[in-house]
Amino acid sequence: MIAANNISLRVGKKALFEDVNIKFTEGNCYGLIGANGAGKSTFLKILSGRLDSTSGSVTITPGQRLSVLEQDHFKYDDEIVRDTVMKGNPRLFEIMQEKDAIYAKEDFTDEDGIRASELEEEFANMNGWEAESDAESLLNGLGIETDLHFSRVGDLSGSQKVKVLLARALFGNPDILLLDEPTNHLDLDAIGWLEEFLINFENTVIVVSHDRYFLNKVCTHIADIDYGKIQLYSGNYDFWYESSQLMIRQMKEANRKKEEKIKELQEFIQKFSANASKAKQATSRKRALEKIELDTMRPSSRKYPYIDFRPDREIGNEVLQVTDLCKTVNGVKVIDHVSFILNREDKVAFVGGDELAKTTLFQILMGEIEPDSGSYKWGVTTTQAYFPKDSSAEFEQDLNISEWLQQYSPIKDITYVRQFLGRMLFPGEDGVKNIRVLSGGEKVRCMLSKMMISGANVLVFDEPTNHLDMESITALNNGMIKYPGVILFASRDHQIVETTANRIIEFVNGSIIDKITTYDEYLASDEMARKRQVYTTDNVDDED
Repeated sequence: MIAANNISLRVGKKALFEDVNIKFTEGNCYGLIGANGAGKSTFLKILSGRLDSTSGSVTITPGQRLSVLEQDHFKYDDEIVRDTVMKGNPRLFEIMQEKDAIYAKEDFTDEDGIRASELEEEFANMNGWEAESDAESLLNGLGIETDLHFSRVGDLSGSQKVKVLLARALFGNPDILLLDEPTNHLDLDAIGWLEEFLINFENTVIVVSHDRYFLNKVCTHIADIDYGKIQLYSGNYDFWYESSQLMIRQMKEANRKKEEKIKELQEFIQKFSANASKAKQATSRKRALEKIELDTMRPSSRKYPYIDFRPDREIGNEVLQVTDLCKTVNGVKVIDHVSFILNREDKVAFVGGDELAKTTLFQILMGEIEPDSGSYKWGVTTTQAYFPKDSSAEFEQDLNISEWLQQYSPIKDITYVRQFLGRMLFPGEDGVKNIRVLSGGEKVRCMLSKMMISGANVLVFDEPTNHLDMESITALNNGMIKYPGVILFASRDHQIVETTANRIIEFVNGSIIDKITTYDEYLASDEMARKRQVYTTDNVDDED
Protein backbone atom coordinates (compact mmCIF):
# COMPACT_ATOMS: atom_id res chain seq x y z
CA MET A 1 0.00 0.00 0.00
CA ILE A 2 1.13 3.54 -0.78
CA ALA A 3 -0.73 6.65 0.35
CA ALA A 4 -0.53 10.42 -0.10
CA ASN A 5 -1.37 12.28 3.08
CA ASN A 6 -2.35 15.97 2.77
CA ILE A 7 0.06 16.44 -0.16
CA SER A 8 0.42 19.99 -1.45
CA LEU A 9 2.90 21.26 -4.00
CA ARG A 10 3.44 24.89 -4.92
CA VAL A 11 5.51 26.09 -7.84
CA GLY A 12 6.00 29.79 -7.23
CA LYS A 13 2.54 31.18 -6.51
CA LYS A 14 0.77 28.37 -8.33
CA ALA A 15 -0.60 25.42 -6.35
CA LEU A 16 -0.22 22.29 -8.45
CA PHE A 17 -1.72 20.09 -5.70
CA GLU A 18 -3.68 21.12 -2.63
CA ASP A 19 -4.28 18.80 0.35
CA VAL A 20 -4.40 15.57 -1.68
CA ASN A 21 -5.35 12.47 0.29
CA ILE A 22 -5.47 9.17 -1.59
CA LYS A 23 -4.60 5.56 -0.87
CA PHE A 24 -3.46 2.98 -3.47
CA THR A 25 -3.96 -0.60 -2.30
CA GLU A 26 -2.66 -4.02 -3.24
CA GLY A 27 -4.24 -5.92 -6.10
CA ASN A 28 -5.41 -2.81 -7.96
CA CYS A 29 -4.20 -0.93 -11.02
CA TYR A 30 -4.81 2.81 -10.89
CA GLY A 31 -4.85 4.93 -14.05
CA LEU A 32 -3.69 8.46 -13.25
CA ILE A 33 -5.31 10.84 -15.76
CA GLY A 34 -5.65 14.58 -16.26
CA ALA A 35 -5.05 17.34 -18.79
CA ASN A 36 -1.55 18.21 -19.93
CA GLY A 37 0.08 20.23 -17.16
CA ALA A 38 -2.23 18.84 -14.47
CA GLY A 39 0.74 17.24 -12.71
CA LYS A 40 0.47 13.51 -13.43
CA SER A 41 4.21 12.88 -13.81
CA THR A 42 4.94 15.27 -10.94
CA PHE A 43 2.62 13.33 -8.64
CA LEU A 44 4.39 10.06 -9.53
CA LYS A 45 7.72 11.71 -8.66
CA ILE A 46 6.32 12.73 -5.27
CA LEU A 47 5.08 9.18 -4.62
CA SER A 48 8.48 7.72 -5.57
CA GLY A 49 10.38 10.16 -3.36
CA ARG A 50 12.16 11.76 -6.32
CA LEU A 51 10.46 15.09 -5.64
CA ASP A 52 9.61 16.66 -2.29
CA SER A 53 6.13 18.07 -1.79
CA THR A 54 5.62 21.49 -0.19
CA SER A 55 3.67 19.84 2.62
CA GLY A 56 2.21 16.46 3.52
CA SER A 57 3.79 13.02 3.36
CA VAL A 58 3.87 9.73 1.48
CA THR A 59 3.63 6.45 3.41
CA ILE A 60 4.48 2.97 2.14
CA THR A 61 3.77 -0.31 3.90
CA PRO A 62 7.03 -1.26 5.70
CA GLY A 63 9.15 -3.78 3.82
CA GLN A 64 7.52 -3.20 0.44
CA ARG A 65 9.66 -2.51 -2.62
CA LEU A 66 8.74 0.28 -5.02
CA SER A 67 9.81 0.17 -8.67
CA VAL A 68 9.71 3.07 -11.15
CA LEU A 69 9.86 3.20 -14.94
CA GLU A 70 12.86 5.45 -15.55
CA GLN A 71 12.75 8.11 -18.26
CA ASP A 72 16.50 8.58 -18.95
CA HIS A 73 17.05 6.43 -22.03
CA PHE A 74 20.84 6.85 -21.93
CA LYS A 75 21.46 6.15 -18.23
CA TYR A 76 22.48 2.52 -18.68
CA ASP A 77 24.20 2.71 -22.09
CA ASP A 78 27.42 1.15 -20.74
CA GLU A 79 25.71 -1.83 -19.09
CA ILE A 80 24.71 -5.26 -20.35
CA VAL A 81 21.04 -5.58 -21.26
CA ARG A 82 20.19 -8.53 -18.99
CA ASP A 83 22.14 -7.09 -16.05
CA THR A 84 20.30 -3.77 -16.45
CA VAL A 85 17.00 -5.60 -16.10
CA MET A 86 18.06 -7.60 -13.05
CA LYS A 87 19.33 -4.46 -11.35
CA GLY A 88 15.69 -3.46 -11.19
CA ASN A 89 15.77 -5.43 -7.92
CA PRO A 90 18.92 -3.85 -6.40
CA ARG A 91 19.10 -6.11 -3.34
CA LEU A 92 18.88 -9.29 -5.40
CA PHE A 93 21.64 -8.10 -7.75
CA GLU A 94 23.84 -7.16 -4.77
CA ILE A 95 23.43 -10.68 -3.37
CA MET A 96 24.37 -12.21 -6.73
CA GLN A 97 27.52 -10.10 -6.94
CA GLU A 98 28.55 -10.79 -3.35
CA LYS A 99 28.01 -14.53 -3.77
CA ASP A 100 30.09 -14.60 -6.94
CA ALA A 101 32.89 -12.68 -5.22
CA ILE A 102 32.94 -15.09 -2.25
CA TYR A 103 32.95 -18.23 -4.41
CA ALA A 104 35.74 -16.76 -6.55
CA LYS A 105 38.09 -16.56 -3.55
CA GLU A 106 41.06 -18.90 -3.52
CA ASP A 107 41.38 -18.75 0.30
CA PHE A 108 37.75 -19.63 1.15
CA THR A 109 37.38 -19.29 4.96
CA ASP A 110 34.81 -20.57 7.47
CA GLU A 111 33.49 -17.01 7.75
CA ASP A 112 33.06 -16.96 3.98
CA GLY A 113 31.11 -20.19 4.19
CA ILE A 114 28.79 -18.79 6.85
CA ARG A 115 28.27 -15.61 4.86
CA ALA A 116 27.64 -17.57 1.66
CA SER A 117 25.06 -19.69 3.46
CA GLU A 118 23.23 -16.56 4.66
CA LEU A 119 23.27 -15.12 1.17
CA GLU A 120 22.04 -18.36 -0.38
CA GLU A 121 19.06 -18.41 1.98
CA GLU A 122 18.14 -14.81 1.19
CA PHE A 123 18.74 -15.48 -2.51
CA ALA A 124 16.39 -18.46 -2.49
CA ASN A 125 13.69 -16.51 -0.62
CA MET A 126 13.83 -13.86 -3.36
CA ASN A 127 13.43 -16.49 -6.12
CA GLY A 128 16.98 -15.73 -7.17
CA TRP A 129 17.42 -18.98 -9.07
CA GLU A 130 14.78 -17.79 -11.51
CA ALA A 131 16.22 -14.26 -11.83
CA GLU A 132 18.10 -14.75 -15.08
CA SER A 133 15.28 -16.65 -16.79
CA ASP A 134 12.73 -14.11 -15.50
CA ALA A 135 14.76 -11.23 -16.93
CA GLU A 136 15.05 -13.01 -20.27
CA SER A 137 11.34 -13.79 -20.30
CA LEU A 138 10.48 -10.10 -19.76
CA LEU A 139 12.83 -9.04 -22.54
CA ASN A 140 11.48 -11.65 -24.95
CA GLY A 141 7.91 -10.70 -24.12
CA LEU A 142 8.63 -7.09 -25.00
CA GLY A 143 10.30 -8.08 -28.27
CA ILE A 144 14.00 -7.91 -27.33
CA GLU A 145 15.43 -11.00 -29.00
CA THR A 146 17.65 -13.40 -27.08
CA ASP A 147 20.79 -12.57 -29.07
CA LEU A 148 20.57 -8.96 -27.75
CA HIS A 149 20.40 -9.90 -24.04
CA PHE A 150 24.17 -9.69 -23.66
CA SER A 151 24.65 -6.59 -25.79
CA ARG A 152 25.37 -3.15 -24.40
CA VAL A 153 22.24 -1.08 -23.85
CA GLY A 154 23.92 1.73 -25.78
CA ASP A 155 24.01 -0.46 -28.89
CA LEU A 156 20.21 -0.77 -28.98
CA SER A 157 17.75 1.45 -30.82
CA GLY A 158 15.70 4.05 -28.97
CA SER A 159 12.55 1.92 -28.84
CA GLN A 160 14.57 -1.11 -27.67
CA LYS A 161 16.07 0.93 -24.82
CA VAL A 162 12.56 1.87 -23.70
CA LYS A 163 11.68 -1.82 -23.59
CA VAL A 164 14.76 -2.58 -21.48
CA LEU A 165 13.83 0.15 -18.99
CA LEU A 166 10.30 -1.23 -18.83
CA ALA A 167 11.56 -4.77 -18.23
CA ARG A 168 13.80 -3.36 -15.48
CA ALA A 169 10.79 -1.76 -13.77
CA LEU A 170 8.73 -4.96 -14.00
CA PHE A 171 11.52 -7.27 -12.83
CA GLY A 172 11.42 -9.06 -9.50
CA ASN A 173 7.70 -8.71 -8.70
CA PRO A 174 7.81 -5.25 -7.05
CA ASP A 175 5.16 -4.52 -4.43
CA ILE A 176 4.41 -1.09 -5.90
CA LEU A 177 4.90 -0.28 -9.57
CA LEU A 178 4.89 3.31 -10.91
CA LEU A 179 4.71 3.57 -14.70
CA ASP A 180 4.81 6.90 -16.52
CA GLU A 181 3.69 6.45 -20.15
CA PRO A 182 4.86 2.81 -20.44
CA THR A 183 3.34 2.34 -23.91
CA ASN A 184 5.35 5.17 -25.50
CA HIS A 185 7.59 3.79 -28.27
CA LEU A 186 6.11 0.29 -27.89
CA ASP A 187 4.63 -1.48 -30.91
CA LEU A 188 1.13 -2.93 -30.63
CA ASP A 189 2.43 -6.47 -29.97
CA ALA A 190 4.54 -5.26 -27.04
CA ILE A 191 1.63 -3.21 -25.69
CA GLY A 192 -0.56 -6.31 -25.84
CA TRP A 193 2.05 -8.29 -23.90
CA LEU A 194 2.27 -5.52 -21.26
CA GLU A 195 -1.51 -5.46 -20.92
CA GLU A 196 -1.56 -9.17 -20.10
CA PHE A 197 1.35 -8.78 -17.67
CA LEU A 198 -0.42 -6.03 -15.71
CA ILE A 199 -3.78 -7.79 -15.76
CA ASN A 200 -2.11 -10.75 -14.03
CA PHE A 201 0.06 -8.60 -11.73
CA GLU A 202 -1.13 -9.06 -8.14
CA ASN A 203 0.43 -6.03 -6.45
CA THR A 204 -0.15 -2.26 -6.71
CA VAL A 205 0.20 -0.43 -10.04
CA ILE A 206 -0.14 3.30 -10.70
CA VAL A 207 0.12 4.16 -14.38
CA VAL A 208 0.01 7.36 -16.43
CA SER A 209 -1.02 6.77 -20.03
CA HIS A 210 -2.73 8.53 -22.93
CA ASP A 211 -3.76 5.17 -24.40
CA ARG A 212 -7.49 4.76 -23.69
CA TYR A 213 -7.64 1.12 -24.79
CA PHE A 214 -4.69 0.29 -22.54
CA LEU A 215 -6.33 2.00 -19.53
CA ASN A 216 -9.58 0.17 -20.21
CA LYS A 217 -7.78 -3.17 -20.34
CA VAL A 218 -5.60 -2.90 -17.22
CA CYS A 219 -7.17 -0.44 -14.78
CA THR A 220 -9.39 -1.30 -11.84
CA HIS A 221 -9.57 2.36 -10.76
CA ILE A 222 -9.08 5.81 -12.26
CA ALA A 223 -7.50 8.67 -10.30
CA ASP A 224 -8.50 11.91 -12.02
CA ILE A 225 -6.39 15.04 -11.45
CA ASP A 226 -8.31 18.27 -12.03
CA TYR A 227 -7.67 21.66 -10.47
CA GLY A 228 -5.14 20.34 -7.97
CA LYS A 229 -7.44 17.66 -6.54
CA ILE A 230 -7.49 13.92 -7.19
CA GLN A 231 -10.85 12.16 -7.38
CA LEU A 232 -10.84 8.36 -7.26
CA TYR A 233 -13.29 6.30 -9.34
CA SER A 234 -13.79 2.53 -9.40
CA GLY A 235 -13.61 0.95 -12.83
CA ASN A 236 -11.65 1.55 -16.02
CA TYR A 237 -11.33 4.65 -18.23
CA ASP A 238 -14.68 4.27 -19.99
CA PHE A 239 -16.42 3.78 -16.65
CA TRP A 240 -14.72 6.93 -15.32
CA TYR A 241 -15.85 8.90 -18.35
CA GLU A 242 -19.45 7.75 -18.05
CA SER A 243 -19.44 8.28 -14.27
CA SER A 244 -17.97 11.78 -14.51
CA GLN A 245 -20.41 12.76 -17.25
CA LEU A 246 -23.31 11.31 -15.24
CA MET A 247 -22.19 13.30 -12.20
CA ILE A 248 -22.15 16.50 -14.25
CA ARG A 249 -25.62 15.77 -15.65
CA GLN A 250 -26.98 15.03 -12.18
CA MET A 251 -25.52 18.27 -10.79
CA LYS A 252 -26.99 20.25 -13.69
CA GLU A 253 -30.38 18.63 -13.16
CA ALA A 254 -30.25 19.26 -9.41
CA ASN A 255 -29.32 22.90 -10.03
CA ARG A 256 -32.13 23.25 -12.58
CA LYS A 257 -34.67 22.04 -10.03
CA LYS A 258 -33.22 24.35 -7.38
CA GLU A 259 -33.37 27.30 -9.78
CA GLU A 260 -37.04 26.51 -10.50
CA LYS A 261 -37.72 26.37 -6.77
CA ILE A 262 -35.86 29.66 -6.22
CA LYS A 263 -37.92 31.33 -8.93
CA GLU A 264 -41.15 29.97 -7.45
CA LEU A 265 -40.25 31.22 -3.95
CA GLN A 266 -39.11 34.62 -5.24
CA GLU A 267 -42.38 35.10 -7.15
CA PHE A 268 -44.43 34.22 -4.06
CA ILE A 269 -42.41 36.54 -1.82
CA GLN A 270 -42.64 39.38 -4.32
CA LYS A 271 -46.39 38.90 -4.73
CA PHE A 272 -47.41 38.49 -1.11
CA SER A 273 -44.75 40.13 1.06
CA ALA A 274 -46.93 43.26 1.39
CA ASN A 275 -50.09 41.23 2.07
CA ALA A 276 -50.77 41.07 5.81
CA SER A 277 -52.68 37.79 5.56
CA LYS A 278 -49.81 36.16 3.65
CA ALA A 279 -46.92 37.80 5.53
CA LYS A 280 -46.24 34.72 7.66
CA GLN A 281 -46.08 32.47 4.60
CA ALA A 282 -43.84 34.97 2.79
CA THR A 283 -41.46 35.03 5.76
CA SER A 284 -41.36 31.23 5.80
CA ARG A 285 -40.51 31.14 2.12
CA LYS A 286 -37.73 33.70 2.62
CA ARG A 287 -36.16 31.35 5.15
CA ALA A 288 -36.53 28.46 2.73
CA LEU A 289 -34.98 30.56 -0.05
CA GLU A 290 -31.96 31.40 2.11
CA LYS A 291 -31.28 27.69 2.67
CA ILE A 292 -31.14 26.78 -1.02
CA GLU A 293 -27.57 26.62 -2.34
CA LEU A 294 -26.69 25.80 -5.92
CA ASP A 295 -24.00 23.16 -6.42
CA THR A 296 -20.73 24.74 -7.53
CA MET A 297 -19.85 23.37 -10.96
CA ARG A 298 -16.26 24.23 -11.66
CA PRO A 299 -15.49 23.57 -15.32
CA SER A 300 -12.87 20.93 -16.07
CA SER A 301 -9.34 22.03 -16.99
CA ARG A 302 -9.55 19.68 -19.97
CA LYS A 303 -9.75 21.24 -23.41
CA TYR A 304 -10.72 19.33 -26.56
CA PRO A 305 -9.57 20.53 -29.99
CA TYR A 306 -12.00 20.29 -32.90
CA ILE A 307 -10.51 18.07 -35.60
CA ASP A 308 -12.51 17.84 -38.80
CA PHE A 309 -10.88 16.73 -42.06
CA ARG A 310 -13.04 17.75 -45.04
CA PRO A 311 -11.93 16.82 -48.57
CA ASP A 312 -12.43 19.50 -51.22
CA ARG A 313 -13.35 16.93 -53.88
CA GLU A 314 -14.74 13.42 -53.98
CA ILE A 315 -12.21 10.71 -54.65
CA GLY A 316 -12.46 8.55 -57.78
CA ASN A 317 -12.35 4.78 -58.10
CA GLU A 318 -8.61 4.69 -58.79
CA VAL A 319 -6.76 5.64 -55.60
CA LEU A 320 -3.34 3.98 -55.40
CA GLN A 321 -1.58 1.07 -57.06
CA VAL A 322 1.65 -0.22 -55.52
CA THR A 323 3.57 -2.74 -57.63
CA ASP A 324 6.53 -4.85 -56.50
CA LEU A 325 8.14 -2.17 -54.31
CA CYS A 326 11.56 -2.93 -52.82
CA LYS A 327 13.72 -0.78 -50.54
CA THR A 328 16.90 -1.51 -48.60
CA VAL A 329 17.86 0.74 -45.67
CA ASN A 330 21.29 0.43 -44.03
CA GLY A 331 21.85 -2.96 -45.62
CA VAL A 332 18.47 -4.37 -44.52
CA LYS A 333 15.68 -5.02 -47.02
CA VAL A 334 12.77 -3.39 -45.16
CA ILE A 335 10.34 -3.53 -48.11
CA ASP A 336 10.50 -6.72 -50.12
CA HIS A 337 8.37 -6.95 -53.31
CA VAL A 338 5.31 -5.27 -51.78
CA SER A 339 2.19 -4.87 -53.92
CA PHE A 340 -1.35 -3.73 -53.10
CA ILE A 341 -4.21 -1.64 -54.50
CA LEU A 342 -6.16 0.91 -52.49
CA ASN A 343 -9.91 1.32 -52.93
CA ARG A 344 -11.96 4.48 -52.37
CA GLU A 345 -13.51 3.14 -49.14
CA ASP A 346 -10.26 2.03 -47.53
CA LYS A 347 -8.96 3.15 -44.17
CA VAL A 348 -5.80 1.08 -43.84
CA ALA A 349 -3.84 0.51 -40.64
CA PHE A 350 -0.24 -0.59 -41.21
CA VAL A 351 0.77 -2.71 -38.22
CA GLY A 352 3.62 -4.94 -37.05
CA GLY A 353 6.77 -4.39 -35.07
CA ASP A 354 8.88 -3.08 -37.98
CA GLU A 355 8.37 0.67 -37.68
CA LEU A 356 11.09 1.40 -40.23
CA ALA A 357 9.22 -0.54 -42.92
CA LYS A 358 6.05 1.48 -42.35
CA THR A 359 7.84 4.82 -42.27
CA THR A 360 9.86 3.93 -45.37
CA LEU A 361 6.72 2.99 -47.30
CA PHE A 362 5.02 6.27 -46.38
CA GLN A 363 8.13 8.26 -47.39
CA ILE A 364 8.16 6.52 -50.77
CA LEU A 365 4.44 7.09 -51.37
CA MET A 366 4.79 10.78 -50.44
CA GLY A 367 7.76 11.23 -52.80
CA GLU A 368 10.35 11.87 -50.08
CA ILE A 369 12.57 8.95 -51.10
CA GLU A 370 12.81 6.68 -54.15
CA PRO A 371 12.26 2.90 -54.07
CA ASP A 372 15.11 0.63 -55.20
CA SER A 373 12.70 -1.05 -57.61
CA GLY A 374 9.00 -1.33 -58.25
CA SER A 375 6.50 1.47 -58.71
CA TYR A 376 3.44 3.23 -57.31
CA LYS A 377 0.77 5.37 -58.93
CA TRP A 378 -1.74 7.71 -57.30
CA GLY A 379 -5.14 8.19 -58.95
CA VAL A 380 -5.64 11.46 -60.85
CA THR A 381 -8.46 12.54 -58.51
CA THR A 382 -6.38 12.10 -55.35
CA THR A 383 -4.73 14.78 -53.23
CA GLN A 384 -2.63 13.76 -50.24
CA ALA A 385 -1.89 15.27 -46.84
CA TYR A 386 0.96 13.75 -44.84
CA PHE A 387 1.78 13.56 -41.14
CA PRO A 388 5.42 12.35 -40.94
CA LYS A 389 6.85 10.66 -37.88
CA ASP A 390 9.47 13.40 -37.64
CA SER A 391 8.13 16.84 -38.52
CA SER A 392 10.95 18.87 -36.93
CA ALA A 393 12.08 20.30 -40.30
CA GLU A 394 8.65 21.93 -40.65
CA PHE A 395 9.34 24.17 -37.66
CA GLU A 396 12.78 25.53 -38.52
CA GLN A 397 11.34 28.67 -40.16
CA ASP A 398 11.31 32.00 -38.35
CA LEU A 399 7.52 32.41 -38.45
CA ASN A 400 4.66 32.69 -36.00
CA ILE A 401 1.93 30.03 -36.02
CA SER A 402 -0.50 32.08 -38.13
CA GLU A 403 2.16 32.87 -40.75
CA TRP A 404 3.29 29.25 -40.82
CA LEU A 405 -0.21 27.90 -41.46
CA GLN A 406 -1.11 30.68 -43.89
CA GLN A 407 1.58 29.51 -46.34
CA TYR A 408 -0.27 26.18 -46.70
CA SER A 409 -3.78 27.66 -46.90
CA PRO A 410 -5.57 27.89 -50.28
CA ILE A 411 -7.24 31.04 -48.86
CA LYS A 412 -4.63 33.51 -47.65
CA ASP A 413 -7.00 35.55 -45.48
CA ILE A 414 -5.58 35.59 -41.92
CA THR A 415 -9.06 35.42 -40.37
CA TYR A 416 -9.73 32.19 -42.27
CA VAL A 417 -6.44 30.71 -41.03
CA ARG A 418 -7.10 31.70 -37.43
CA GLN A 419 -10.41 29.82 -37.51
CA PHE A 420 -8.42 26.60 -37.90
CA LEU A 421 -5.96 27.61 -35.19
CA GLY A 422 -8.79 28.41 -32.78
CA ARG A 423 -10.23 24.94 -33.29
CA MET A 424 -6.82 23.50 -32.44
CA LEU A 425 -6.52 25.43 -29.14
CA PHE A 426 -4.42 28.33 -30.48
CA PRO A 427 -6.78 31.22 -29.72
CA GLY A 428 -5.97 34.92 -30.02
CA GLU A 429 -2.43 35.72 -28.88
CA ASP A 430 -1.28 32.11 -29.26
CA GLY A 431 -1.48 32.60 -33.02
CA VAL A 432 1.55 34.93 -32.91
CA LYS A 433 3.75 32.49 -30.98
CA ASN A 434 6.95 31.63 -32.84
CA ILE A 435 6.91 28.07 -34.19
CA ARG A 436 10.48 27.43 -32.98
CA VAL A 437 9.38 27.52 -29.31
CA LEU A 438 6.37 25.22 -29.60
CA SER A 439 6.05 22.12 -27.43
CA GLY A 440 5.78 18.66 -28.95
CA GLY A 441 2.00 18.61 -28.54
CA GLU A 442 1.63 22.09 -30.05
CA LYS A 443 3.66 21.06 -33.11
CA VAL A 444 1.41 18.03 -33.61
CA ARG A 445 -1.68 20.24 -33.44
CA CYS A 446 -0.09 22.56 -36.01
CA MET A 447 0.52 19.62 -38.35
CA LEU A 448 -3.08 18.49 -37.93
CA SER A 449 -4.22 22.05 -38.72
CA LYS A 450 -2.13 21.91 -41.90
CA MET A 451 -3.81 18.65 -42.90
CA MET A 452 -7.28 20.04 -42.20
CA ILE A 453 -6.70 23.22 -44.21
CA SER A 454 -5.35 21.25 -47.18
CA GLY A 455 -8.74 19.75 -48.12
CA ALA A 456 -6.98 16.51 -49.16
CA ASN A 457 -9.01 13.38 -49.92
CA VAL A 458 -6.20 11.01 -48.87
CA LEU A 459 -4.62 11.30 -45.42
CA VAL A 460 -1.33 9.58 -44.48
CA PHE A 461 -0.46 9.45 -40.77
CA ASP A 462 2.78 8.06 -39.31
CA GLU A 463 2.30 7.80 -35.53
CA PRO A 464 0.20 10.98 -35.09
CA THR A 465 -0.59 10.49 -31.39
CA ASN A 466 2.99 11.00 -30.16
CA HIS A 467 3.06 14.03 -27.79
CA LEU A 468 -0.74 14.39 -27.75
CA ASP A 469 -2.80 14.44 -24.57
CA MET A 470 -5.86 12.25 -24.06
CA GLU A 471 -8.28 14.95 -25.18
CA SER A 472 -6.43 15.61 -28.45
CA ILE A 473 -6.12 11.87 -29.14
CA THR A 474 -9.88 11.48 -28.64
CA ALA A 475 -10.56 14.40 -30.99
CA LEU A 476 -8.18 12.97 -33.62
CA ASN A 477 -9.80 9.55 -33.31
CA ASN A 478 -13.26 11.07 -33.89
CA GLY A 479 -11.96 13.08 -36.85
CA MET A 480 -10.46 9.98 -38.48
CA ILE A 481 -13.64 7.95 -37.96
CA LYS A 482 -15.93 10.48 -39.67
CA TYR A 483 -13.49 11.42 -42.46
CA PRO A 484 -15.09 10.41 -45.81
CA GLY A 485 -11.81 9.97 -47.70
CA VAL A 486 -9.04 7.35 -47.76
CA ILE A 487 -6.62 6.97 -44.84
CA LEU A 488 -3.28 5.16 -44.59
CA PHE A 489 -1.89 5.21 -41.08
CA ALA A 490 0.40 3.66 -38.51
CA SER A 491 -0.43 4.10 -34.85
CA ARG A 492 0.36 2.47 -31.51
CA ASP A 493 -3.06 3.50 -30.21
CA HIS A 494 -5.13 0.31 -30.25
CA GLN A 495 -8.45 2.16 -30.04
CA ILE A 496 -7.64 4.37 -33.03
CA VAL A 497 -6.63 1.32 -35.07
CA GLU A 498 -9.71 -0.67 -34.06
CA THR A 499 -12.26 2.12 -34.52
CA THR A 500 -10.82 3.64 -37.71
CA ALA A 501 -9.40 0.85 -39.87
CA ASN A 502 -11.45 -1.43 -42.13
CA ARG A 503 -8.32 -3.00 -43.60
CA ILE A 504 -5.12 -4.24 -41.95
CA ILE A 505 -1.73 -4.53 -43.65
CA GLU A 506 1.01 -6.05 -41.50
CA PHE A 507 4.69 -5.99 -42.35
CA VAL A 508 6.43 -9.31 -41.65
CA ASN A 509 10.11 -9.49 -42.65
CA GLY A 510 9.61 -6.89 -45.37
CA SER A 511 6.58 -8.58 -46.92
CA ILE A 512 2.94 -7.91 -46.08
CA ILE A 513 -0.19 -9.70 -44.89
CA ASP A 514 -3.21 -7.82 -46.30
CA LYS A 515 -6.72 -8.38 -44.90
CA ILE A 516 -10.08 -6.60 -45.15
CA THR A 517 -10.99 -6.76 -41.48
CA THR A 518 -10.98 -4.86 -38.21
CA TYR A 519 -7.90 -4.95 -36.02
CA ASP A 520 -9.43 -7.04 -33.24
CA GLU A 521 -10.70 -9.57 -35.78
CA TYR A 522 -7.24 -9.67 -37.32
CA LEU A 523 -5.60 -10.31 -33.96
CA ALA A 524 -7.90 -13.31 -33.50
CA SER A 525 -7.33 -14.61 -37.03
CA ASP A 526 -5.51 -17.72 -38.20
CA GLU A 527 -2.71 -15.59 -39.71
CA MET A 528 -1.87 -14.10 -36.32
CA ALA A 529 -2.08 -17.50 -34.63
CA ARG A 530 0.38 -18.95 -37.15
CA LYS A 531 2.68 -15.96 -36.79
CA ARG A 532 2.67 -16.33 -32.99
CA GLN A 533 3.44 -20.05 -33.35
CA VAL A 534 6.41 -19.31 -35.62
CA TYR A 535 7.66 -16.66 -33.16
CA THR A 536 7.31 -19.07 -30.22
CA THR A 537 9.07 -21.88 -32.08
CA ASP A 538 11.92 -19.57 -33.09
CA ASN A 539 12.41 -18.52 -29.46
CA VAL A 540 12.45 -22.13 -28.26
CA ASP A 541 15.01 -23.03 -30.92
CA ASP A 542 17.19 -20.10 -29.88
CA GLU A 543 17.11 -21.18 -26.25
CA ASP A 544 17.99 -24.76 -27.15
